[in-house]
Amino acid sequence: MAFIKLYRDKLQDNYRFLDQIFTARNIDWGIVSKLLCGNEIYLKEIIALGTKEIHDSRVSNLKKIKALAPDIQTVYIKPPAKRSIDEIVEFADVSFNTEIYTIKLLSEAAQKQNKVHKIIIMIEMGDLREGVMGDDLIQFYGEVLNLPNIEVRGIGTNLNCLNGVMPTQDKLIQLSLYKQLIEAKFGVTIPWVSGGTSVAIPLMLRNARPMAVNHFRVGEALFFGKDIFTGLTIEGMHDSVFKLFAEIIEITEKPDVPVGELGENVAGNVNVAMDDADLNNSSLRAILDIGLLDMQPQYLEAVDPNITIFDASSDMLVIDITNSDTKYNVGDLVTFKIKYMGALYLLNSDYIGKQVE
Repeated sequence: MAFIKLYRDKLQDNYRFLDQIFTARNIDWGIVSKLLCGNEIYLKEIIALGTKEIHDSRVSNLKKIKALAPDIQTVYIKPPAKRSIDEIVEFADVSFNTEIYTIKLLSEAAQKQNKVHKIIIMIEMGDLREGVMGDDLIQFYGEVLNLPNIEVRGIGTNLNCLNGVMPTQDKLIQLSLYKQLIEAKFGVTIPWVSGGTSVAIPLMLRNARPMAVNHFRVGEALFFGKDIFTGLTIEGMHDSVFKLFAEIIEITEKPDVPVGELGENVAGNVNVAMDDADLNNSSLRAILDIGLLDMQPQYLEAVDPNITIFDASSDMLVIDITNSDTKYNVGDLVTFKIKYMGALYLLNSDYIGKQVE
């Protein structure tokens, strides 16, 4: 079985790095755990870091977190579905919201459960995913302000998640102005302006964050140390908290050009005809015990720089080891660095082992 390994020391280093920079700026922050897909081995690792707040987009994952660490504040980070309202109030201390109808349901459920449920009102800032339109925000806030058992914890926005709109200084200043408008109109205090995700960390490190933005929710930067503005690793962080290991199950010298009439493969792709000059070429190919059921090849990078990924079928990944300096044998493990979406596929697969080192 192929397996993914979490390196505890690198995770701890990344957590300490982030916690120090947030603490120095008086910023509250929580870990986004949705990447872990509810895996209890890995949830225990992030709880052990000492975090006070964990965010997830699956109620079942928040339920596991509450079972493991009841005192951690849990945050449900997408607008709640009607059929999940009771569970969200039970297992999420805070939820992101964009619909009056839904918040009224949360209020009713919170009354039944004798709880105060906190909400963050998400505002549309251009990425065109979830969010209340800015022109409607004052009326929206007025309608939810006095709902029983509901506390408006803050306002927030999501950027870069759908259309790639970046969290520029101007965007976050605009979000800060919405806080001022609400506070002036209603005579209230908005504790959180949740405008920060992993993609906004470089902005903060350049001291370009508006001071009112005082809450971050971080996943990708913690696990991959990535500066999403540049694509590089943030200085002082690790990019390899996770690695994938897959076993070689065949090694054979094979032609580079498929033989026979070409049609769609299992993934629905059709190979492009190759030049006649390639007909006599061959390469040393290794087949690994992992496939499209578990991952997408474009999100993997072999640690051995001389390995090239050919393609994958449902259960097998084909790589070219011709130019590698390593003498590979059947049964050997090949190691891969993983991108965020690659880890999401792998961690969601029951066919991939999960380990900690």
